Amino acid sequence: MEAKNKAIAAATAVAALSMVLAGCAGGGGTAADNGTGKTTITYWASNQGTSLDNDKQVLTPILQEFTKQTGITVDLEVIGWNDLQTRIQTAVTSGQGPDVVNIGNTWGAAFQSTGAFTQFDGKNASAIGGLDRFVKTALDAGGAPGKTPTSVPLYGLAYGLYYNKAMFAAAQLQPPTTWDELVTDAKKLTHGDQWGLTLAAGSYTENIHFAFLTSAQNGGEFYDASGKPTFDTPENVAGIKRYLDLMQLHKAANPADAQYDNASSSAADLASGKAAMFLSQNNADSTLKADGMKPGDWGVVPLPAPGDAKAQISTFPAGINISVFDYTKHLPQALEFVKYMTSPDVQAKLAVPYSVLPVLGSADAKFTTDADEAKVFMDAYQNRSKPLPQVASEGDFESTIGKGISGLFAQIATGKTVTDADISAMLDNAQQQVEAAG
Repeated sequence: MEAKNKAIAAATAVAALSMVLAGCAGGGGTAADNGTGKTTITYWASNQGTSLDNDKQVLTPILQEFTKQTGITVDLEVIGWNDLQTRIQTAVTSGQGPDVVNIGNTWGAAFQSTGAFTQFDGKNASAIGGLDRFVKTALDAGGAPGKTPTSVPLYGLAYGLYYNKAMFAAAQLQPPTTWDELVTDAKKLTHGDQWGLTLAAGSYTENIHFAFLTSAQNGGEFYDASGKPTFDTPENVAGIKRYLDLMQLHKAANPADAQYDNASSSAADLASGKAAMFLSQNNADSTLKADGMKPGDWGVVPLPAPGDAKAQISTFPAGINISVFDYTKHLPQALEFVKYMTSPDVQAKLAVPYSVLPVLGSADAKFTTDADEAKVFMDAYQNRSKPLPQVASEGDFESTIGKGISGLFAQIATGKTVTDADISAMLDNAQQQVEAAG
C-alpha cells in the first residue's frame, strides 16, 4: 500500500475508535542516533504508579540497566490515562510518535485495526523471546481472534473477591466459594451501618467488568464469532440481574454505592469496616494499605460462580500490553526493548511497585508476600479468565453497557424495581448505539 493510502486507512480506522479508549501515543519523533552512533528509542509508558514522577523514579533505573546491557538509550515519557488516547490517535494519523508504547490490553483489537502497529509474527515473535512464554489468555488480548497480535502482555491484573478477615471471624463465617454462599454471607454481614458488600456501582468500568464476568459464568457472549454485537441475550440479562440483585433483591449492598464512581471508595469501606467484601483487581493491595489495613487484615478468594455455572470464570486477563509502532526506524532495537521489559528479571522488579502479576506462564507472583493471595490471583489470571471482546468497538461496548448499568443502579437506589425487561431494553439500546457508531 502506498504511504498516502496507508495514512488515509489509518486515519479512517482511528476515527472509528471510541473516545472511551485511553490509548497510548503522542507527538514525538522516531528514534535517531543523534550523531552519536548509538541508537535512541522513544518509549511512552502508561501511568501505573502514584504519579507521573513516581513512574519515572520506578522506571529510570530499569531503563538505565537496559542501556548498560545493550547500548540502546531509551527516551522515556510517562503519559496520564486522560491524555493517552488522544496522543495515540495523533501518532497513528501523523506517523510520528514513539517507537514503543503501552496500551490497555482491552484495546488490542481496536488499535490493531488501525494498521499502525508492528505484528508479532514469526520473526518478530522470535526477537522478543517467543509468544509461547506468555499466559495464553493474556496473549489472546493482543489482537482480534485469528489475527497476529500487535501487542503483547506487560503487566498483569486479575479480579478477586476481597474480604475483611476480622468481620468474617466475628460473624463466624468462612469466605464464600459459591454464589449462593456469597449472597448468604453478605446478608448475614449486613446489619446496622454495616454492609455485606460494597460495589463501585457508579463506575461504568467496574459495572461492565462485573457484568461481563457474571454473564461469562452463565456461558453468555456479547459478540458472536463474526464480531457482531449480541448484547440482549438471556444469559447476559441474567448475569446483569444477578449483579444488580446484590443491592436490589438481597439488600446486601448500600444503595449509596450507586454514587461510587471508582473502586477506591469501595476499598475504603472495606478498610474502615463499613463493608465486608468487594470485588477488585490485585492492585487494590496498595489502596488498602494506604487506607490503614495491614497485610493479613484482608483475604482474597475467586469471584464465586453459581452452582449451575457453565464456566468457572472469575476474571478477565486485565492489565497493560506493550506495542511497537510500524513506522519505527529502529525495529530491532524496539523489539529488543520489548523482550527486556517482559523478561522474568524486569517483571519481578516491577511487580511490587506496581502491584502487578507476571505475564509469563512460568513466573511467580511477587506483588504480595501472602502466598494464599498470590495463589488466588495467579490461578484466576492463568486458569479462570476470559478475555473481554477483542473487537474494534470494545470501547463503546464498555461505555454503553457500563453506563446503562450505572443508570439501573441509580434507579434501584431511589426505590424503583429493575426488571429483566428493563435490563433487556438497556442492552438493546446499547447495541443500537454501538452499531450506529460502527
